Order: sequence, then C-alpha cells, then structure tokens
Amino acid sequence: MMRRKRNGSVCMKPLSDKTAGFTDSVIRRMTRVSNQYGAINLSQGFPDFDPPKEITDKLSELAHIGPHQYATTWGSQTIREALARKQKHFSGMDVDPNQEIVVTCGGTEAMMAAMLTVCNPGDKVVVFSPFYENYGADAILSGAEPIYVPLVPPAFSFDPNVLEDAFRQPGVKALILCNPSNPSGKVFTREELTIIADLAKKYDLYVITDEVYEHILYKPHEHVYMATLPGMRERTIICSSLSKTYSITGWRIGYVIASPDITERVKKVHDFLTIGAAAPLMEAVVVGLNFGDEYYEELQQHYTHMKELFCKGLRNIGLSFVEPQGAYYVMVDISEFGYGNDYDFAVDLARKVGVGSVPGSSFFKEDVHDYVRFHFAKKDETLKAALDRLAEIRNKMK
Repeated sequence: MMRRKRNGSVCMKPLSDKTAGFTDSVIRRMTRVSNQYGAINLSQGFPDFDPPKEITDKLSELAHIGPHQYATTWGSQTIREALARKQKHFSGMDVDPNQEIVVTCGGTEAMMAAMLTVCNPGDKVVVFSPFYENYGADAILSGAEPIYVPLVPPAFSFDPNVLEDAFRQPGVKALILCNPSNPSGKVFTREELTIIADLAKKYDLYVITDEVYEHILYKPHEHVYMATLPGMRERTIICSSLSKTYSITGWRIGYVIASPDITERVKKVHDFLTIGAAAPLMEAVVVGLNFGDEYYEELQQHYTHMKELFCKGLRNIGLSFVEPQGAYYVMVDISEFGYGNDYDFAVDLARKVGVGSVPGSSFFKEDVHDYVRFHFAKKDETLKAALDRLAEIRNKMK
C-alpha cells in the first residue's frame, strides 16, 4: 500500500544523503536578488560587454555551415591543437594535443572531471579558504572530504605549517589551487607556489589548479604555472576555461591539461558526464585562441582600467577593501555597518541601495561575516552608476 504524508503527498524513499546538505549557489541566488530589486548586478561574475567581434563573426558563419553534430568526445582536433599552442606560448609547456588535453563543458566540468578522476570515496582534498563555492561541493560529489586551510585577510596569506598539517592528515589525496584567486583576487607568488609544490612532492599529492583568470592580472603581479615548477608536471592537473579570457561565460568551454595517464582517465569521466562540448562553439573560439600578444596586452589594460575606476570610487566613498592582484573581484569590508549576518547585508544592499553583491561568508569555511564581494567586469557607465548608488550606502544602510 502506498504511504502518504499528512499533507496528502506520496511518502517516498529518502533522496541522496550526499546532496542533502547542499544549498543553491549563493552567487547565482544573488543575481536573482539583484533582478528582484532592480539592482545593478555586481554579484555574479560575468561582463556586460561583448566578446571579441572576430569570435562572434566566426560563430555566425558556423551557424550556417556547421559543425552541428557531435565532435570528438574530448574536443575537436582544431581546438586541442590551438590550446596546446597557446599553453606553450604562455607557459613554455609542451602539451600533446592528442594525449594531454580534454575539452569540457566549462571550467566547472573540468574541475568535476578532475576530482572524479583523482578521488576515491573517503579521500581528503585540501582547499584554501576563502574559496569558490563549487570546490566543496565537487569534493563531496566525488566522495572526498574537504580540508580547509585559511588564507588570512587582508593579505590572504597562508601559514606553511598549517598547510603541512593539513597535508599530513591520513587520506589526503590532492590540493585545489585557484590562482589568480576567486574571491580574494590573490595572485600566488613563485615563492608561495614553491612551498606548495615542495609539500605536494613530500606528501605525494596531486595539485588540481583552477587557472581561469590567468590573463587577468594587475602589474607587477605575474601568473606562474604550477605545472612548470620542478617535479610538478606529472602531479598537476590544470583546469581552466575560455569564459573569462574571451568574455564568453555562457559558451561553457573549458579544458583539462594533464599527463597522458591522467588525461586518459579524465576523457572517460568527461564522456559519461557530458559526452562533449558544443561543436560550433569550439570551432568559433579557435579564432580567439590564435590571437597574438596584443590581444592579451589590451585585455590586461582593459581590466586594469575597470579595477582602477571601481577601486578609486570605493576609496572616494570611504569603504575599506582589499586591492585585487588578479581576477575581477574586490572584497569590501562591511564591519562598520554593524550587521551580524553578511547575507542580510547583501540583500539589504540590493533592496535599499540598488547594488548586487555576494556575501563573503559563502566563500569562507571560517566564521567570517565582514565582507561582501563585488565584481567589476562591467562597462564604465555600469560601474559609475553602481558607485553613484554606493555613495549613499551610509545614508541607507545605517
């Protein structure tokens, strides 16, 4: 006989314990909150300017002539060869496009495929905190337990001894490293990366890198590829995406670069997760992958301009924040407003001031409620409008 709850609904077997503790993405939720209140959305990290015209023109052409059917599961030959050339140019790494690259449905799938490739149920994965919210969920979905190591504000530095304590725990298999970092904007120095690399070798760990912001840097900071450090090529799994570099966050084109034995396993995981990335989008973005150095120089100049415009505005308003070294986010200290809960602050900010943000606690494992994150990948007029509204923050939030 079918059982029913008191409200008349069918009483069925419980759903997955693994996902029972999941919430929806706070980042994406704050976009909905921004839309609800007509706020300027500086929460979810996507630009309001167009991708390079050369890429969209190519996509328009391909819409008529194809390809329209499945590409090779791990990515078309043309995109894998273009990715290998680009990686060689910027990192000096020789990458075999046939044995060391898998094209995925965004960097999110790249990270998930890497985690499923590396982890057994019961393994542990070290994650720096604050962290991009997907990492904890990725660990849980792959059956692993996340172990958090703090990056201490405002410099977001880490204590090597605390990191080693985490590495020496039984069952630790890997470290997830986001560099440049979302949400903090930290760019790890060569010295910091060397400390991490030496510990990874000492404890025989994989390092899974998230390098989607590799080209969004602010002088004098430079991106050092973990895989290029001595002894790290075989134990580093590079996860990245073309979303940020070419302003195509909706295209969902990511990739994994790793040694052949790891890549062979990633291919199989990817195949059963999504089969393959969109064929016409892969072909269209090859145009961007073949851009010369001038594109990346202009990209850096553009993002430097947006950062300076927004940060100067925050200074003029008198808000305290952490100057980003890379990526396109800024963490603003909200402790002066006396909110005990940064989520409540972020909702009120959207409702009362008209600017969307992300509560910092969604990125910290520690009990931190003193920050909200803004992103500044926006047109000048969007940032100026947001700053005009933020100028009233003390009148409307206190």
